[in-house]
Amino acid sequence: MERREFLKHAGILAGASALASETLLAAGERKEGAPMKFQISLAAWSVHKAFYNEGMKMIEQPKFCKEVGIHGLELVNSFFPSPQYGYLKEFMKAAEDNEVKILLIMCDNEGDMAHPDKAFRMLSAKNHHKWVDIAQVLGCHSIRCNSGSGKHGDSEAVKRAAESFSELCDYAAQAGLNVIIENHGGLSSYPDELVSLMELVNKPNFGTLPDFGNFPDEVDRYEAVRRFMPYAKAVSAKCHEFDSEGNETRTDYSKMMKIVLDAGYNGWVGIEYEGDKLSEREGVLACKKLLERFQ
Repeated sequence: MERREFLKHAGILAGASALASETLLAAGERKEGAPMKFQISLAAWSVHKAFYNEGMKMIEQPKFCKEVGIHGLELVNSFFPSPQYGYLKEFMKAAEDNEVKILLIMCDNEGDMAHPDKAFRMLSAKNHHKWVDIAQVLGCHSIRCNSGSGKHGDSEAVKRAAESFSELCDYAAQAGLNVIIENHGGLSSYPDELVSLMELVNKPNFGTLPDFGNFPDEVDRYEAVRRFMPYAKAVSAKCHEFDSEGNETRTDYSKMMKIVLDAGYNGWVGIEYEGDKLSEREGVLACKKLLERFQ
């Protein structure tokens, strides 16, 4: 079912648009009377162990956010038990009850946007349409996609991906949504290729989601994030381990957050905890405490 039919049957075209607008305004909220430089959100992947191994349901994630003092949530498409409107409405109620904004959906395993076969890559683009529809219902501002396969220096793969993403951005624009790419393997792992992709597509609703990790060893990630920030519509604060003073041991957060803020960014910064020395709850709280130094 195409987006407009989906929303028509759900009976919420106007309401979804209003929710999306509300989400985009969130970065201007105040904390204790003073403007914040950014707000802290939670990437649902931070609790993937609880989800896969401990029986946490996706609908419980807004409650988890409230318990750790976070009011923005970034969903993962593979966590959805159902894309049906009844479930989405129930999930929206859970988010509202816990004062949590649903910000975006991380979309994986929907094909290869840079595939050499045009029919396959255009099908990959269309596979994301349903997530645009769902994101609009939930009041998100974006869906996060993967760039597609390709290696450093593969300019032809960049051109192929640009064709796919142009189509997807046009579809998402009808819903008032952004399409964003995280450095998450393939072409996106390399700054030259991802920046070239941004320039080739050149649409206002196409952007990046810079992640503090996820780069090959040969890439200077601080410089890479600096190059991605002019296109950023979200930021992922990857964290694994912390020292006795609460600093992340793999990333210099003072240096990285200066890059983020110097770019004029004042949106959401999403915690993505992937460590194994702390529990997921403890890791999220440690990363939150670290990020609060820079707010």
